[in-house]
Amino acid sequence: MPSRDAPDLDAFDRSILALYQHDTRAAAASIGDSVGLSAAAVQRRLKRLRAMGVVEAELAQLSPKALGFPVTCLVGVELAVEAARELERFKSRITGRPEVQQCYYVTGESDFILVVLAPSMEAYEAFTREALLSDPNVRGLTTHVVLERVKAGVSLPIQR
Repeated sequence: MPSRDAPDLDAFDRSILALYQHDTRAAAASIGDSVGLSAAAVQRRLKRLRAMGVVEAELAQLSPKALGFPVTCLVGVELAVEAARELERFKSRITGRPEVQQCYYVTGESDFILVVLAPSMEAYEAFTREALLSDPNVRGLTTHVVLERVKAGVSLPIQR
């Protein structure tokens, strides 16, 4: 169920987004045929949804393995000090690292969970030394090496 902070989207918006998120190259006419709107109406709605920030980005999903990044690690990072300034400093540093594909500030044993891609375990180890272990505020880290990418994506379960 959407949060109270979610923008007010009607059934057409939701239907468009449900289709669009799986193929951003789909023609507006094709989407329109599926949802019962004209191509121009679909284009106007998509423009509005972009302006509202509902559509954050339009990306190509690439294969890490095919591009030389066969190692994926899920990394739990525990900070020594969680003061606002230290949290922002860590976020800023880690989001600047191209190896970090995703970063989540979480509850539980770790303060952050990172999804890190690397061309080799040696490269991952170098990343941990440079980006994590050299930071005096990193108390510890736990690495889970991914054996198989079973599902990866960013599509949402939109109710139409």
